[in-house]
Amino acid sequence: MTDLGPDNHCIDERAYLLALFQSSDRLAILLRNSARPKTIQRITTRTKILEPSFQEWLRFKNEREGFDVYIGMNSLKPESRTRTKDDILEIRHLYLDLDSDGPNALTRIQQSDLVPMPNYILNTSPDRFQVVWRVKDVAQEKAETLLRAMARQFGADPAATDSTRVLRIPGFKNTKCHPEFVVKAQQHSDRVSHSLDFKVRIEYDDDPQRPGRNSVRNHHLDSRSLSQSERDWGFAKRALARGDDPENVIRRIADFRSDEKHDPEYYARHTVAKAQAELTSETGSSQVKVCNQDLRIP
Repeated sequence: MTDLGPDNHCIDERAYLLALFQSSDRLAILLRNSARPKTIQRITTRTKILEPSFQEWLRFKNEREGFDVYIGMNSLKPESRTRTKDDILEIRHLYLDLDSDGPNALTRIQQSDLVPMPNYILNTSPDRFQVVWRVKDVAQEKAETLLRAMARQFGADPAATDSTRVLRIPGFKNTKCHPEFVVKAQQHSDRVSHSLDFKVRIEYDDDPQRPGRNSVRNHHLDSRSLSQSERDWGFAKRALARGDDPENVIRRIADFRSDEKHDPEYYARHTVAKAQAELTSETGSSQVKVCNQDLRIP
């Protein structure tokens, strides 16, 4: 197993949050219990998150009730009560989630001249990592374009490429692991990067601003405005068609809709099941398998 090295080289959650965010930043804290399933989201400031009472609540939820603890990586507008793209105030970070071939992917990033040295590397479970760069003056659409390009370049999770993404916080347990795994973080740089520091190749489909990128998809849509549920279904269908892991697609939709749905996990799973049923309809099969769970679609 590859990890970050000796524990005395790691930083705790307080140092991590102080380095990444400003005191008045409004941030999303997301708690998810996959066993129930249940999701809780709180929108509050960094100052509040670091208060002893809030930390005690997070510890109780994590250690006693089995909730995993995440934080939104970009600050939200002062009036925000949700965590959507429209709520993002400023892009503070770029990041990658290395959940496949983690040690080799991490080595490629550290040795690459296409990206700056990461500011922080989190060891989230055996051989799995999250990589964080501090950035400034990066527009939201540009950030997501870079995230998609970097995920492709280094083999990272393609589901972790939106500006509303939540990542784990060091010092809390990853309850999905057996035995449970305490997330660790190490700092590797204090540099703040700009978009020009990231030299990964931008493919045609990475850039939403390129002319005609959506022309094929839009050909199949009418002129009316799509509901968010229709957008979720469309995203799921495209992600599955390109070979994304259904579990990652479910996780991304559940994260995005966590503050709008009573049971975002069920909603996301049902959305992905419908999308996969559409993709497999040409075979005449009425039963599809999504994430080791059989679902019959009417």
